[in-house]
Amino acid sequence: MSDEPEPTAAPGARPERRRIRYELLECALHGHRLAGTDAAAVRPADALLVREDAGGLRWHRCLRCDAWLPLPPPARPARDSLPDRESIELPLRGRPLRDRYVLRLIALDRMLHCVVLAVLAVAVFAFAHERERLRSPFYRFADALQNGVGGPTGAHGRGLLGEAERAFAAHGRTLWVIGAVITAYAVLEGVEAVGLWRARRWAEYLTFVATSVLLVPEIYELTGHVSALKVLTLVINLAVVVYLLVAKRLFGLRGGGRAEAAVRAHDSGWEALERVHPGPGGGSAPSPGRTVAP
Repeated sequence: MSDEPEPTAAPGARPERRRIRYELLECALHGHRLAGTDAAAVRPADALLVREDAGGLRWHRCLRCDAWLPLPPPARPARDSLPDRESIELPLRGRPLRDRYVLRLIALDRMLHCVVLAVLAVAVFAFAHERERLRSPFYRFADALQNGVGGPTGAHGRGLLGEAERAFAAHGRTLWVIGAVITAYAVLEGVEAVGLWRARRWAEYLTFVATSVLLVPEIYELTGHVSALKVLTLVINLAVVVYLLVAKRLFGLRGGGRAEAAVRAHDSGWEALERVHPGPGGGSAPSPGRTVAP
């Protein structure tokens, strides 16, 4: 362990609020991102990413979480030295990495909607195709069920059986149109899910517009009958709209796309690595007591 004293807070100071280190979570799930593990030699200019100690052991810095990991020099180097910065792809860090987790959470929600709507569309199309063949067995089952509980026979227009009776009475073309609308909605949700999972800017706009449009009927439904599921759905969609509009700076809000790109460069670019650890001349290799690994 390091002999350096742990920093203490000033008397009366508010304790620092702990936050989720998404970099540690990402490295725990997918491993560290190291550069130059196949290089034959380490130059002084590489001190930002790789350093050698007196015993010849190399300390490689994770490009994502800043942990220093000890590795022996490669037995069969594939290159003479570390690649240039332009050849190294930096992983996401900071707020861009956090945003990717949030966008993928929204994407999973949209994919769930897509699957449910796709199943519903298939059910509607199958019902529209087989409706005439199913009509007689359905009414026999409905009459037997209602007789068994002492209720009236025939159409009564209430409950689930009433909804099914109205479906059998609907025009065939109406059912096909309903199925087509549900299918289109399922495709839209699927496109949103794929785009958000890949962090595409157009998917953020598409999700914002589609979700905002759906808020109107959701609010209207609450004026007739309030349920926990309806309220939860409305709250989730409102949160998605506010997050996309404010945090992702849509429609030029809070600086728009330029500010979003600036945040990405600030948190995930070379400047971010240089802020945490110095580059050439920034000291010797870290000691084992200072190694941090998720």
